[in-house]
Amino acid sequence: MPDETSLIYDLKGLKCPLPVLRTRKRMLTLAPGTLITVETTDPLAVIDIPHFCNEDGHTLERSETFTGGHRFVIRRKD
Repeated sequence: MPDETSLIYDLKGLKCPLPVLRTRKRMLTLAPGTLITVETTDPLAVIDIPHFCNEDGHTLERSETFTGGHRFVIRRKD
């Protein structure tokens, strides 16, 4: 599967609840179906971001760990 992600949202250094609040606000500006990669160093993001996607109807395409943080690929709901 080709990687469609071109938009990277760097939220490293922010603490809960800011990564989710800023992701939610940013998602409102995106066209339906758009992929966004959110990068965060907040350890609670592994709980908060999937919960946010579930609550708002977005699709969490991928979640992965990198040194010091996490990366989430989210597809905006249609």
